[in-house]
Amino acid sequence: MHNEPDLAAEGAAAPADRHPLEGIARVLAAVGTVWIFLMMMMVVADVVGRNFLDKPITGVAEFAARSVASIVFLQLAAAICSGRMTRSDFLLRLIGARSLTALRVLEVGNALLGGLLFAALAFIAWPELTQAWTSNEFFGVQGVYTVPTWPFRALIVGGSIVAALAYLLQMPSVWRHAGEFGEPS
Repeated sequence: MHNEPDLAAEGAAAPADRHPLEGIARVLAAVGTVWIFLMMMMVVADVVGRNFLDKPITGVAEFAARSVASIVFLQLAAAICSGRMTRSDFLLRLIGARSLTALRVLEVGNALLGGLLFAALAFIAWPELTQAWTSNEFFGVQGVYTVPTWPFRALIVGGSIVAALAYLLQMPSVWRHAGEFGEPS
């Protein structure tokens, strides 16, 4: 006797389209996750060194402060590709119940606006990156420790570009799957 439901016969929903940047986004998110772990280890080592050995690690606080924005921008594209950017779908559910076309227009408009905003952010941050690169800008205490600022700025520019592309490339899928709320597959 076979008691398992036949999902194909019941018209099971097809999985959502795979995002074209999903692989790249996952790699960037993994780099950000490893970076978080390493920063946590540095902070713990600094606290132990400071409190028990009276030997703090110089620059941990400054490095951690610079790292936060970089980590966020590394993980943005993964949040966009997986449909997990923070949003409230209460109003979208109401609109979708009345008009699927209106919901589609709002969803595509959201993706377009997100893409344009992150593209603008990359455009705005680009001069700061080039200035940090050409002037050999560093942060820290000269003679004690210094770290170049351009890698952090490059991650913000690069993360913004990938986030903009992630939003723009999801527009066809968002149009096809508008109104399918729930966990992404």
